[in-house]
Parts: sequence; C-alpha cells; structure tokens
Amino acid sequence: MAANPSIITRDTDKLAAKTGNLYESVAIISRRSRQIASKTKEELNNKLAEFASGIDNLEEVFENREQIEISKFYERQPKPTGIAIEEFMEDKLFWRSSDEEV
Repeated sequence: MAANPSIITRDTDKLAAKTGNLYESVAIISRRSRQIASKTKEELNNKLAEFASGIDNLEEVFENREQIEISKFYERQPKPTGIAIEEFMEDKLFWRSSDEEV
C-alpha cells in the first residue's frame, strides 16, 4: 500500500463526487479505516503475544530489542485513514446504500 503518510489537503468535491454526498463518502472512508486499524492491531497483538511472559523480569523489559523493532515497524506504517482515502479515491472499495433494493 503506497499511501502517502504526510498530511495532504483533500478536495472535498472529489470525495463527494463518488457518492453524491460528502458525508456518505466520509462515512464509507471511516468504516474502511476502522477495518484497517482493527486488522493492523490484531496483527501487532499476535506478534507481541509471542514475547509475553507470566513473570516480568526487569532485564527482559529493557533488553527485548526485537519487540521494540516490531513496534517501531507498525508505528512507521501509513495511517489507516490515509490508506482508506487512497482506496476510496482509486475505486478499490465496494459499498452499497442500505436504502437500495437488493
């Protein structure tokens, strides 16, 4: 995912053009962002669970470099909102309105 991590000013007209309503577009992006964040958090927790121990040893807390590197890797990833906006703008998301007939 090549989302730009820096802050970018977005054209709200382009966001609204996809659905016809800016607020609907923001709601779709928000839902996708929450999905991405949840998945990322689950991955991180699974990786960090390997390092969990029942006994906290002071030496382990300060010397576990691998755990720190994993955490730093996830911190450097692009934000879920940025990824969701890129997916939305590139038409990689599918959504439907609840008032549409199936």
